[in-house]
Amino acid sequence: MTMVTSEALRTAEHFISRNARLIDRHRFAYHFQSGPTGPIHTALESYRNIDGGYGNGLEPDIRGHGSQPAAVEFALRYLDELGPLPKALSAGICRYLTSVSHPNGGVPWVLPSVRHTEAAPRWRAADDFGGALHPTAAIAGLLHKRHISGAWRDRATAFCWTRIGALHWTDPAEAIAVTTFLQHAPDRRRAEAEFARLAPMIRAVIELDPDATGHAHKPLDIATAPELMARRLFTDAEIAKHLDALERRQLPDGGWDVEGDCWTDSARADWRGILTIHNLLVLRAYGRVASGPPA
Repeated sequence: MTMVTSEALRTAEHFISRNARLIDRHRFAYHFQSGPTGPIHTALESYRNIDGGYGNGLEPDIRGHGSQPAAVEFALRYLDELGPLPKALSAGICRYLTSVSHPNGGVPWVLPSVRHTEAAPRWRAADDFGGALHPTAAIAGLLHKRHISGAWRDRATAFCWTRIGALHWTDPAEAIAVTTFLQHAPDRRRAEAEFARLAPMIRAVIELDPDATGHAHKPLDIATAPELMARRLFTDAEIAKHLDALERRQLPDGGWDVEGDCWTDSARADWRGILTIHNLLVLRAYGRVASGPPA
């Protein structure tokens, strides 16, 4: 088994310092240098809007000021890294989600306003603004994880159960959202039953070739830690191969690159910082990051 050495981690630190957004620099310090949580909360506040949602480029492919559900999921994943959600923030988030929810109880990934702002072409071309499992399931799952109750979460939960029960095919991004929901939904018997039913379907849309290129979703994108239920989708040998490949993809500058095209250089730079921290956290979760000072 190979390891990310202390020297490789130090190189990643230099990459983050040179290239990453301020919020991701603070996240690296928190995760790998025992840094405080306060600077992350402060930096995240700059992406928050008066309506309780998030925008302003927090999701690097949606760079406009206005709030978008996609950015709310981003914010919740960042906040979840830090522990319990602050009550004022969670109340504002739920207020915003209520304001943009479809009558079916879900939220779309983006709102029609995305067409009139700076965003990646795939978002500007979006034409489905109904409630969707992606990102509703991920958002509801994270709220369940952090025990944030309320009318929006309860309606979204009912929406998710209905949609999940009707799934006969999926895509990788939706599968990640669904497994986030099933991981944290309080009805554990139902969650386990649905996971067992969906497991072959989810595995079928995950790229198992560790050396595949392009915008492919691989096992470690959904099974980001060994204790997650999504880890059961893959064999030990498959996970080991993907961990080895992930280590190999660290570049000489210390970071990981986006696999595939990016619509702007600034978005690529932002994503590289995000991916570098994400990949290091995955490798650490699987025991692949060395501790101690560089040799």
